[in-house]
Amino acid sequence: MADDIDVIIIGAGIAGSSCALLCARAGLSVLLIERAEQPGGKSLSGGRLYSYALADILPDFQTCAPLERRITREHFSLLTASGATTLTSDSLASESWSVLRARFDPWLAAQAEAAGTQLLCGVTVESLYLEQGEVAGVVCEGDVLRARAVVLAEGANSELAERSGLISSPTAQSVALGIKETLALDRRRIEDRFHLDENGGAAWLFSGHLCGSRSAGAFLYTNRQHLSLGVVAPLSSLRDGPAAAAKLLEMLKAHPVVRPLIHDAEVLEYGAHLVPEGGLRGLPSRRAGKGWLIIGDALGTCINTGLTIRGMDMAVLSARAAAEALIARMAEASPSLPVLYEDALAQSLLWQHLRRYRHVPSLLQNSAWYTALPAFCQGALADLTRADAQVTPPLWKILLHHGREAGLTRLAGLILRSLKCL
Repeated sequence: MADDIDVIIIGAGIAGSSCALLCARAGLSVLLIERAEQPGGKSLSGGRLYSYALADILPDFQTCAPLERRITREHFSLLTASGATTLTSDSLASESWSVLRARFDPWLAAQAEAAGTQLLCGVTVESLYLEQGEVAGVVCEGDVLRARAVVLAEGANSELAERSGLISSPTAQSVALGIKETLALDRRRIEDRFHLDENGGAAWLFSGHLCGSRSAGAFLYTNRQHLSLGVVAPLSSLRDGPAAAAKLLEMLKAHPVVRPLIHDAEVLEYGAHLVPEGGLRGLPSRRAGKGWLIIGDALGTCINTGLTIRGMDMAVLSARAAAEALIARMAEASPSLPVLYEDALAQSLLWQHLRRYRHVPSLLQNSAWYTALPAFCQGALADLTRADAQVTPPLWKILLHHGREAGLTRLAGLILRSLKCL
């Protein structure tokens, strides 16, 4: 095994397993290494999977994968300190599912194994193995495993890639800290509480008053008998350290809009991990080199559109681009792997998504998004729906009044920038 491996992939998350599946399916010899005792063992449970990217690789995955609930209802709330303005949609254009990574990741890795991938769990890669300045394998517990190419799919905290000097450490603006809990709640109570049909699911995103005027967002996904609840804040927002991050989640749970949704739910799991949120501008300048390339969160492909969080589908798209480059590289002596990978990325759907939302990260740093806009929306809607002895003013007067309170210039600038970005 140490002498004839085409590709070694480090990390059996969604990106790593998808890349392994595609490479093995094309006839390459693939070794997939996971440091946890099983794939998903290091992943915090809970997330949302948009179907299209994985369905392109495994067309019938919905019939056999351990999915939780199909998302049939979507909410987006702009929070103030005491309330919220919420948009709800029951007519979703895209198919998506809630998943628990501890269940889903082992299944996806098994699909890669079925295609011919060798899976090695419970093993830590200590370093990359170099020959004449080119990555030629990995060192695991003192043993050298040689390969023609190495794929790093370690996640956002890609210590091996940074330690090897392949990429630099991310900036505080390009990486966020996600704090997540898995909460147990009876299936019937989930469906009653979120007004769902059997097996239907809800996705709820929160923005606004979470971290004062600093950037932060939150999410809640319904699983079969669990809720996945979490807060995501850029490191630049967490100036007071880890204590501030933990406090954010507690503040979210105590908010009058969120508190009834999680009432009587039991905490089963708690944890934190890094999330790439820099978008196109946050990608490392070097994405491949002689004998190596990076994919998934290590590449920084997660996209926050302001209204949705796109992580798993972006990971699959990056894995597809990597597999195309690797397959082409193994079939011919030239061009080089970096050239092939950059070409595959440039022509991919992933790159189109990254370019489409390239301005959103800077938009979400605008403090008006978290203070002025939520207050404006809540105040204007309260006046529009008021029924008392006072005559309701015309709509234009209501909007002008609350616009002045929020700061017309500031609010208009945010709206114009949002229209441009979104």
